[in-house]
Amino acid sequence: MRAVILVIGIGWAAFWIYWLAASFTAKRGRGRWSRFSGIRIGLLVVVAYLIRVSWPGGGHRVSDGPALVGVGFVLWVAGLGLAVWARLYIGRNWGMPMTRREDPDLVTTGPYRFIRHPIYTGIILGLAGTALATTVLGLIAVVVVAGFFIFSATREEHFLAGEFPDSYPGYQARTKMLIPFVF
Repeated sequence: MRAVILVIGIGWAAFWIYWLAASFTAKRGRGRWSRFSGIRIGLLVVVAYLIRVSWPGGGHRVSDGPALVGVGFVLWVAGLGLAVWARLYIGRNWGMPMTRREDPDLVTTGPYRFIRHPIYTGIILGLAGTALATTVLGLIAVVVVAGFFIFSATREEHFLAGEFPDSYPGYQARTKMLIPFVF
C-alpha cells in the first residue's frame, strides 16, 4: 500500500508539472487572474501532499484493506485522466477558475459533450481517490475544493451565458455541470 501512496504522490507531481507546461499555451486573460496563479496552487498541493505522506504516523487511515486503497487508486486514475482529457480538448481556452480569456471559444466536444466543467470533476474525483487511498483528513480537502469548484463553475456559467447568448443556453440544457446525467 505504501507503493500506491508513492505512485499517487508522483502522479500528482507529474500532473501539476503538465498543468504548468500547458499553461504557457493558454490565451491571454482579461481579468486579474494570471496564468501563474495555477502554478502556485499546484505547487502548494504537491508540497502539502508530500509533507503529509512523509509525516510519520500522519493522518488517519481510512482502511488498511487493499479493496478501499484499490478503489481510491482507480478513482484517482480516472479523475486525473478526465482532467487531462478535458484540458486537451479545451486547448488555449483553458484558465484558472473564473478566468476570462480574450476571444474565447465555446468547447462542446470530448468530455465537454457530457459535463460542462470536466476539469473540475476530474480534480475532485482525483482528490477523492487520493483521500480513500491515504487518509480520512483528505476528505476535508475534497469537500473544500468541491465547494470552491461549484462556486467557480456557477460564476463561469454566468460569464459564458453572456459571451455565447445564442449557443450556451442550449448547451446548458443538454449537459450537466459536474456529474453526467445527475448535476
